[in-house]
Amino acid sequence: MIEISCAFATSMATPDHVATAEELGYRRAWLYDSPALYPDVWMILAECARRTSTIEIGPGVAVPSLRHPMATAAAIATLVDLAPGRVNVAIGSGFTGRLTLGQKPLPWSFVREYVLALQGLLAGETVEWEGSAIRMMHPDGFGAPRPIRVPIILGVGGPKGEAVARELADGVFATQATEGFGRSSVLCFGTVLDDGEDPGSERAMAAAGHAAALSYHAVYLRGGVTSLPDGDRWLAALEEVPERERHLALHEGHLIYANERDRAVITGETLAMFGSARSAAGWREQLSRYQEAGATEIAYQPAGPDIAGELRRFMDMAKA
Repeated sequence: MIEISCAFATSMATPDHVATAEELGYRRAWLYDSPALYPDVWMILAECARRTSTIEIGPGVAVPSLRHPMATAAAIATLVDLAPGRVNVAIGSGFTGRLTLGQKPLPWSFVREYVLALQGLLAGETVEWEGSAIRMMHPDGFGAPRPIRVPIILGVGGPKGEAVARELADGVFATQATEGFGRSSVLCFGTVLDDGEDPGSERAMAAAGHAAALSYHAVYLRGGVTSLPDGDRWLAALEEVPERERHLALHEGHLIYANERDRAVITGETLAMFGSARSAAGWREQLSRYQEAGATEIAYQPAGPDIAGELRRFMDMAKA
């Protein structure tokens, strides 16, 4: 049976939402790591650990260039001490977390070396980083003792990342199912419509507009946004922003809400087109397709003014 987990655009309210997710029976809670948009993921995860007792927690996905591997190892050790047996870590090449800083995703060769160093540190080994020998030297009471074993999965989007994941990781984290892995976590977005509810309803737009906006953001980065409904108008509005700051405008509200440019082109039809607003039956069909394609876990990200309500809607759908 596919596991039902959740993901969050990390906010100060996320510990409350993770506590709600635990009550509702979600298996894991993944928190985004993108400091230009959200508060520090590790600080919020620590608060989540204190507020919960059974749900598994972790960053999804952590961006290596934002922290020295020792800083990440120390953060993991801290979280393991606060939430023993409940920590999972997802690491990636950095999509939003780097694009919001005006940087491209990291090469997978760098991610590979980072994960190797991190795994060595958590095992209690001395490893080399930037030409120096480093080791976790934390005595008793200063974090979980080594060796520290936590599942590490990699956020992937193509064959290079998948190859590194097969070599080093416990699974993969992506926006689609990936075959050939014992763990394949799929991140999904949107809202569950009420019976007879129009995808263009005010509630649906508030809860799922971020998901449709993601489609425009992602396709723009691949150079094909004009193929989307009103994509030429969306592009023209974005290009009014000076190129030096265009990446900032692009990611305004990313995975939190649809910004002004996004709202100008997102309709009920586009929400339905992108699968952002589905009936309960439609969502169950989609979950079945994910599972058939190899997914072992769904990580559902709610948004809008009633995140607790969106979590309940999704879990009610999944349990039916």
